[in-house]
Amino acid sequence: MHDLVLTGGRVLDPASGRDEVADVAFADGKVSDIGADLGEAARTVDVAGKLVTPGLIDLHTHVYWGGSSIGVDPDMIARQSACTTLIDAGTAGPANMAGFRAHVIEPAAVRVLPFLNASFAGIFAFSRAVMVGECHDIRLLNARECLRIAQEHADLVVGIKVRVGLGASGPSGIDPLDIAIEVAGELGLPVMAHLDNPPPSRAEVLRRLRKGDILTHCFRPFPNAPVDAEGNPREEVKLARERGVYFDIGHGQGSFSFKTTRGMLAAGSGPDTISSDVHSISIDGPAFDLLVTLSKFVCLGMDLMEVIRAATQTPADAVQRPDLGRLAIGGIGDASVVDLVDGNFDYVDVMDEHLAGTQALQAVGTVMGGAWHDGPEG
Repeated sequence: MHDLVLTGGRVLDPASGRDEVADVAFADGKVSDIGADLGEAARTVDVAGKLVTPGLIDLHTHVYWGGSSIGVDPDMIARQSACTTLIDAGTAGPANMAGFRAHVIEPAAVRVLPFLNASFAGIFAFSRAVMVGECHDIRLLNARECLRIAQEHADLVVGIKVRVGLGASGPSGIDPLDIAIEVAGELGLPVMAHLDNPPPSRAEVLRRLRKGDILTHCFRPFPNAPVDAEGNPREEVKLARERGVYFDIGHGQGSFSFKTTRGMLAAGSGPDTISSDVHSISIDGPAFDLLVTLSKFVCLGMDLMEVIRAATQTPADAVQRPDLGRLAIGGIGDASVVDLVDGNFDYVDVMDEHLAGTQALQAVGTVMGGAWHDGPEG
């Protein structure tokens, strides 16, 4: 007998190409069957008319709640956005990864996997009142200490995060990225690179990134946008994509533009991964959460299967966790149930441009480790 069966939903699994109405069963924390007439279950949840996807993964969040000014409650945001895995994008550094682990990651119901910040203190001053980039002082970047802590928490750490740009690294320029890449190379893990206003330039950052590294805030507005004034992708962007660099949205408070996105989509160069960059400021808009961010791409005309892929299979691959982001019999028992509703929805980017949308993805619930969790309306 199964522990749980989701019945009657439209199952969308980009990894397998499955798109059909089917039941999904779970037992012993794993997916036990997919199909019709799956037999008895201790609990059955009717999800007819809803979408059933692999557990959604938000590749860019900040959930060191209570330990940093930027952090939000991981279980609250996971319930709101129907996520089963939150990737924390470098909120904690070598100085406070142990606290992040003990006080937030381990108690959380949702899976939290962190990028370790290359800066010793992590993101320590991020609020509406105080904003100091953690890479401004190069003395905070110690490659050996970063490597040591990443190895100490190797069961959790999925890569090295570094923030560069006028706001994040200031006088340190591009140097923090070079340090982060060197540490990541020792670990065999990716770098996630944040880029805000120049300097450094988009070209300087992209030519350093290796296959498997991640450029977040990839569809940011001018300056350092990936497109020129006519909306055409720049040459260094094309070369980086050909090289295997992942392009991640990382919406946030200042890093996503409809204008940029239209140019990239028109050129057939959509994002590899779609993430919210939800934090203590962006949670109140314009990002809000992963489902709002995904909905924007649905309303911009991106294929629904590809939107789901960008929040399941591809982010799992980007953090070298191919066990996640898939609905496979015998695989991890995670799934997300969302509703694609019709209506009139006002979406806003970071430049205060409005998009009149006709659809929205809304959370119904999740399955984590084979157990059902109600969504925000539960």
